[in-house]
Amino acid sequence: MPVINRIAEFHDAMTEWRRDIHAHPETAFEETRTSDIVANLLEEFGMEVHRGLATTGVVGTLKAGTSDHRVGLRADLDALHIHEKNTFDHRSQNDGKMHACGHDGHTTMLLGAAKYLAETKNFDGTIHFIFQPAEENEGGGRVMIEDGLFDLFPCDEIYGMHNAPGIEVGKFAVREGPFLAAFDIFEITVTGIGTHAAMPDRGIDPMIPAAQIILGLQAIPSRETSPLNAAVVSVTQVHGGDTWNVIPDTVVLRGTCRWFDKEVRDLLEPAMKRIADGIAAAHRCSAELRYERRYPATVNTPEHTGFAAGVAENLVGAGNVDRDFQPDMGSEDFAFMLEEKPGCYILIGNGPEEGGCLLHNPHYDFNDEVLPLGASYWARLAESALSKS
Repeated sequence: MPVINRIAEFHDAMTEWRRDIHAHPETAFEETRTSDIVANLLEEFGMEVHRGLATTGVVGTLKAGTSDHRVGLRADLDALHIHEKNTFDHRSQNDGKMHACGHDGHTTMLLGAAKYLAETKNFDGTIHFIFQPAEENEGGGRVMIEDGLFDLFPCDEIYGMHNAPGIEVGKFAVREGPFLAAFDIFEITVTGIGTHAAMPDRGIDPMIPAAQIILGLQAIPSRETSPLNAAVVSVTQVHGGDTWNVIPDTVVLRGTCRWFDKEVRDLLEPAMKRIADGIAAAHRCSAELRYERRYPATVNTPEHTGFAAGVAENLVGAGNVDRDFQPDMGSEDFAFMLEEKPGCYILIGNGPEEGGCLLHNPHYDFNDEVLPLGASYWARLAESALSKS
């Protein structure tokens, strides 16, 4: 696998960093130990280090030459609330928390590139190494921006990367335009009148309309949006009742919506409210919808996508870079940064999905074989964007 020789020399050290981070996972805005590791290493590499954006964010800055061109490279720090089921030595030591999405690997690959670039300084300009907290669900990227990320560390372009189980090691995938979907959440509370389960006629059962609302919501993506505009409405939680013989007062439905086109987002919320209200009223119940707009779609700018794909092709060959990868309904809060700055988000192959290597799976582990390739991609990307020639 083609990697920079110097980076290959410290592959073992990168593996140690990654496994240490994996063994001590921290979730949104609580990544204090992880931030300490990152900040200490960046300082050891000789960088200017800033801490505190979005509570636990870290930015390392490296300058060389005289150019005023500035590039941002971003990795995520946080883990998930998952009970790890692996048995290897570097499994999670923090019960109920786990690096099940590979952010430990993302952080390590960017640290590897930072070490190499600090040693060689074969570029002309400024690189901001952005280590972001709270990517999972809590929008740490948005918070970093609100805290002044791009005011304090101006970037002309910004890049991100995620590992992809199911794509072979040594391959990359990317796409210009909409690449990952937006992410919204909703909660619908259906209220009736509770009663004894043996006497349903004495109350108003919210279970029946709740079940019909779940089915009714599926008509939105299938019948109210264009077949050419992707949309997903998924109910993922149903909460109601406490025992076998009581019909409860309320049933709560929670879930997520995904979309690429902002016109679809504007359609979803009123359509959900109309369906919930109508079905509930037909059953003498009421329904209350709470809808939160979370992450926008991740949209890669064409120029920077072509550039990033070219860097990857120079590393692994054109046949190992898919420039027209199918858009994914997963989401990513790097989208907030791409709303502010042009750039590209790319996928790096993590190997087979077998054996529980799916993202957000309790048996997942980042593939350490990928570390030097990811670090080499970051290094070549920065050197190419800030070329001395």
